[in-house]
Amino acid sequence: MSTPPGPAPRPAPPRSAAPRATPPRVPPAERGATRIADRVVAKIAAQAAREALEALPGAVPHATVTVHHDIARVRVSLELDYPSDLAAQCAAVRRQVARRIEQCAAMAVPEVDIDIEHLHSTHTRPAPAGRDRRLR
Repeated sequence: MSTPPGPAPRPAPPRSAAPRATPPRVPPAERGATRIADRVVAKIAAQAAREALEALPGAVPHATVTVHHDIARVRVSLELDYPSDLAAQCAAVRRQVARRIEQCAAMAVPEVDIDIEHLHSTHTRPAPAGRDRRLR
């Protein structure tokens, strides 16, 4: 039996006598960098502020962040009920925001500025949606 004619096999490339040198291993810290966008850190900060004020109904906190290297400067805008302990609520937000950013983004947070945009009277706040409110 004969083989059908076809293209001639290609010759193998010549092999060098010396083995290939493997590049040196680069330590992980020198391979590159991960950059977390300011808006991502701002979302982490807003969520952390929401967690700190979990028991309080109200508007969603808004955060703005400026990141320089691994340091985040944070500003959180809040709406709070009044009368209440505003200083304690702000301190709780500061602690939670700094802790969450350090955990999630591995950034130092030297300061968290709080802007209280609105104070809502607990006496005039409307009832939450879905509940009947009867006046007597």
